[in-house]
Parts: sequence; structure tokens; C-alpha cells
Amino acid sequence: MRIGNNVLVAGARVAGAACAEVLLDRGAAVVVYDRADSERMQALAARGARCVVADAFDPALLDGVEQVVLSPGFPPHHPIAEAAREHGIEAFSEPELAWRLREPGAARWLAVTGTNGKTTTTTMLAAMLETAGLRTAALGNIGVPLVHAANGPFDVIAVELSSYQLHWSSELAPTAGAVLNLAPDHLDWHGDFDAYAEAKAAVWRGGRAVVNLDDPAVVALAKHTDAHVTGFTLNQPEPGQFGVALGYLVDYTGDEPVQICSVDDVRPAGWHNVANALAAAALARQVEVGHNDIGDALRKYVPEPHRNVTLVEHEGVTWVDDSKATNPHAAAAALASYDSIVWVAGGQLKGVDVDGLVAEYAPKMRGAVLIGQDRALIADALARHAPDLPVAVLDGGDDAVMTEVAARAAAMAEPGDTVLLSPAGASYDMFRSYAHRGDAFAAAVRGLIGGDEG
Repeated sequence: MRIGNNVLVAGARVAGAACAEVLLDRGAAVVVYDRADSERMQALAARGARCVVADAFDPALLDGVEQVVLSPGFPPHHPIAEAAREHGIEAFSEPELAWRLREPGAARWLAVTGTNGKTTTTTMLAAMLETAGLRTAALGNIGVPLVHAANGPFDVIAVELSSYQLHWSSELAPTAGAVLNLAPDHLDWHGDFDAYAEAKAAVWRGGRAVVNLDDPAVVALAKHTDAHVTGFTLNQPEPGQFGVALGYLVDYTGDEPVQICSVDDVRPAGWHNVANALAAAALARQVEVGHNDIGDALRKYVPEPHRNVTLVEHEGVTWVDDSKATNPHAAAAALASYDSIVWVAGGQLKGVDVDGLVAEYAPKMRGAVLIGQDRALIADALARHAPDLPVAVLDGGDDAVMTEVAARAAAMAEPGDTVLLSPAGASYDMFRSYAHRGDAFAAAVRGLIGGDEG
């Protein structure tokens, strides 16, 4: 059964509501469950969905249900997922439903997953496809819901997929899929690292795998795939690989190496983004996008916000917003990009150890300003590895704390330093999203510098 006639949709935010709308359009009987009432719930009820608002899920809601569409945030151990398993009911999430909705002639999917760099790579890929004259969009974890675009006016779409979304998939099989990197993240959701990595490997289900040869965990994962592997590396590529040679991104999958563009053309700066660009290029070549189009797209690419973006340089100090660094692996990429740093960090570590990150990068730090739920864990790590480092641990519980963050960081910074917001943790303890956190930081920096200049 590809799509059932009686479906429970769990969660009525953007993706869940979109799924319910599409299912209603198909004539399915739809039950929508959410813990909170909303305008979306009311609109779905007006369209004929049975909408149930309750703190606790009642398994009786599964009576007569053939399939369950779960919002990606629902982990395998959630009562709804467990109840579906016990009743033998198939469960999946919005990207899987979108895949099943595809009609003959629908757009091909090029998919991107990994611990970090997904949105940057996906939007780079979409830029390459567009430059080549293909009808495209960057979708998945970004953009409009996939279920609304499954049969849209596209030739190829660039799809960002999270480990959550891939876990809740079974038929989804992109033309090609890239795993950018793997580091411990979302272990509270998946249970352990092996389950997290296994979910990521589903992106290779279509038979063509783009693999980061510099990441041992990705290489180990790729040993278990039957897909055809194209590797990318920041080193000089061997035949069959993408890589870097003489300061250029290079495609060596043909008879001779082909230069794509200069390393200096890649934005945002940083070797991790060169790796992202190589992954995007490898995917674009899977649908025969030309090298000139790939290079032109990278030269014109405008970085997404909150990803190692310089806000301002003032009195010799550079202020950088990398709020998207929601885990230590992402923060490491930013910390590696600068020589002398005042680190602004903290949030929800999601069970991931930060000790290795601190041990490696504390020698580059002028000071640290810590906020958020797990700030004490980062402070303890800094005390172990850099006992003489100035550290400010702030107790504010909302975005107003950023004013003090900027002031404390400015007091620590010296000319030539970078004040880097790269939190290494999720944002939901204090902010609506990582974007809200980055915006609050940027506003505080503007307020501080404006005050200095006035």
C-alpha cells in the first residue's frame, strides 16, 4: 500500500498540516493529532479532517487507520510510533509521502544529508542546477513542503533530508544522495550513533552515493552500501573522485582532471564549505550539469544566514554569526577558521560530549561567553583544558541576554580577534530557533557598536 485511505497525521505544524491537506485532496479520511490547538488545526477541521487536541495520545485513535504520517520530530520511542508498531501500522514522514505522491515524469531528486552543512550544500546545488537552465528548488528541511512540490514544475530538485526524515522512510530513493559528514548528534532521538548513521545511509537507496572520503565515519558507512560511490576529498583527487589541486576544485571522474573554480571563489569561507561545494558539484554532475555552470554558480552563490557569516568589523575586531552550529562538529568547523577567538557558546548539547571540542580549540581562545541550558558543561570543560581562560557564564533565560553577551565579548576582545557565535548546542532552551538566536546576537552587536560610535 503506497498511500492509504485512512491516515493519522501526528503533528500539525507546517509539514504535518501540508500532509493532511494533500491527503484530504486525495479523498482520504484523515485524523490529525496535536497537543495544541492552532489555526492550522481549525483550518484542517473545516476541510473535513477529524482533529484531536490532547496532551496524551490515545491509541484508540489508530482504530481503522492504515498509515501514520509522523512529523519528523517524533522519535521511534514516542508513544505514537510505539503504538503504530504494536498495531502493525506503517509509519513515515513528509518526504516519504512526497516521494509516494510522485507521478510519471516528476522531478528527479538529488538529496543531501549529514551532521552539518546540509543547507549550504543544498542551496549551492540548487544554484548549480538553476545556472544550468534546469527548473529547480531547494526543498526538504528548507523551503515549501515537499508534498506540495512533488509534482511541481521542476526538472530536478535539491532536497535536504535530516536523519529524522530518513529514519521515517522506506521507499524514498533519490537519483543520487550525499552524506557530507557524520558526528554524534541527536543521540537522544536515535538512541545511539550507529542508529543515527544507519538513518543517514538511507539517502543512498537510489543507487548512487556521494561520499566524503575525509570523514572516517562516512567511509565506514559507505562500505556497507551497494550504491555506486563517487568520493570527494580536500586532498588531490585520485581518478574517479572530486578534490582540490593547485588551489582549484577539481573533477577527476573523467579521463582527465577538470578545474571547476578556485578555492577562493567558495563562500562562506572555510575548508568545510569547500567540502560542501565539492559534494554539491558531485551531485550536480549526476544529472550532467556542466563544469562551467557549476563554477559560475559557486562564484555567484550568496551564503545562507547564520552560517559563519561576518556581521561587521569594528576597531579591529570581527564579529561572526555562526548560530547554525547546533552541535560540536559544526562549531569545530568555524573555530578552525579563525586564529584568535572570543567564543560565544551554549544551548542544548543533546547528550553530546563537548570535551574534545574544547580540548582542541581552547588554545585559540582569548575568552569565552557562555549561555543556555548546558553552559555549565562547557564551562567545566574549559576549566579542565584552559584554566586561565577568562570565561563569563551568563544566567539570562531569553534573547535579552545577548546584550550582555556582546558587552562581555567586546571587553575580552583585542584588535585582530574574532568574536564568534558558534554555540555547539541547539537553541530551543532560550530562542525560537537558531535563526532567532543569530538575529538576537546581530542586533546586540549593532546596538553595542552603534552605541560606541555615537
